[in-house]
Amino acid sequence: MPTLLTFGDSNTHGTPPMPAHDFIGRHPAGVRWPTVTHADLGAEWSLIEEGLPGRMTKFDDLLMGPVMNGWLGLRIALKTHRPIDVLTIMLGTNDTKCEVTGSPEEIAAGLGGLLGIAFSPENQSAHDGFKVLVIAPPPVVETGPFATTFAGGAAKSIALAPLYAELATAWGAGFLDAGQHIAVSPVDGVHFDADAHIKLGHVVSEAVRAL
Repeated sequence: MPTLLTFGDSNTHGTPPMPAHDFIGRHPAGVRWPTVTHADLGAEWSLIEEGLPGRMTKFDDLLMGPVMNGWLGLRIALKTHRPIDVLTIMLGTNDTKCEVTGSPEEIAAGLGGLLGIAFSPENQSAHDGFKVLVIAPPPVVETGPFATTFAGGAAKSIALAPLYAELATAWGAGFLDAGQHIAVSPVDGVHFDADAHIKLGHVVSEAVRAL
């Protein structure tokens, strides 16, 4: 049974658009894009959802600490869930927060580190080889309750897709620009509504088959 591991942040977890900072919620199975992808791939596949709200590529969060560092999280996930056959990585949105000083190139370097972890001989051997799909998240919009949090983030996030594409090619990974298919919700400028999740799920399943 092939296994798909989806590694990301709140938009992989399934957090709906948030009208306020204290809102807590999650799209149900069948709406969250990883579960839509899983349904498309078929019952012979196994799905592991590893979406952590707040996760970044390589940065520690000022309030939530090193648990939000994707380099640490991916190492743990790959040791916890082996063996897998396909890994998707969609990160970079939270890296564009104004409190994070990384440039688009530094955020892309964070993705490069994640690819280095994924393609390391140790991890590839432990899983008997697995393929990787890099997903560039759609650009953020500076609106709603997170407008100040992501001040300046729109320009950074727009610059990520071409940088991610170059890295994916260099590492021999697949690449998908989610921003070519969906957009963030105008409610909070960060998260995906149900329709966007479902559409992305179908697009990802096609990209997984193409790996």
